[in-house]
Amino acid sequence: MTDSSREHSREHSPHGPADGTGSVPGTDGAGQDGHDQRQDLRDRWRGALVAARRGADGPDPLPYADNLLARWAEPQRRYHTTAHLLAVLDRVDTLARYAADPDAVRLAAWFHDAVYRPDRSENEERSAALAERALPEAGVPDDVTAEVARLVRLTVGHDPADGDANGEVLCDADLAILAAPPKEYAAYAAQVREEYAFVPDEAFREGRAAVLRQLLSLPCLFRTPYGAEHWQPRARQNLLTELELLSR
Repeated sequence: MTDSSREHSREHSPHGPADGTGSVPGTDGAGQDGHDQRQDLRDRWRGALVAARRGADGPDPLPYADNLLARWAEPQRRYHTTAHLLAVLDRVDTLARYAADPDAVRLAAWFHDAVYRPDRSENEERSAALAERALPEAGVPDDVTAEVARLVRLTVGHDPADGDANGEVLCDADLAILAAPPKEYAAYAAQVREEYAFVPDEAFREGRAAVLRQLLSLPCLFRTPYGAEHWQPRARQNLLTELELLSR
């Protein structure tokens, strides 16, 4: 399994719980709560992987989970942490009824930021390539592997085609942080800035504003009925507020 990331002018899509629940982003997995979170994630990986095998045999799922969790705990991360992974998985569960293959979407959630370096631009592609290498070895059929990789690549722009049920669920789950209450949204934005601490303020403001405008230009921020109803209005307001603050 590999490593890499994304440039400041296109900080990819946001992540995290939209309703104010969930773990604090940036947790390193220490302590009892961290242990419980890690075990929960390992159990959820096992469940999704075994289901995606469609009854076929395969190697022990847990070494794959541990490899991925180590990636999600890398020191350069402030927002894109295991807390974000857990939040996205929770949102996929919320939206699972809209997906054509919920387990493929869950696996895509695990891989979508598995490669993340803020100073690089090819993170989604490297994350998808990681899935294409790891999943067949883990016993996942080729068609499911291809769907997982396609979904990971879709998170570059978060603009699934009409009728792409799996893509809609993953993108909505990944963007759900945009609909967080103002205080949580501000914390998320601050953590993104920490990940790009190496970028000068003016350059960061320009790049971040471009990302926000791109999101606001989407026909709909959220494509599932649940996301459109529960997350869309607050998310647009949060984006507009941040854009205004960046322009001051």
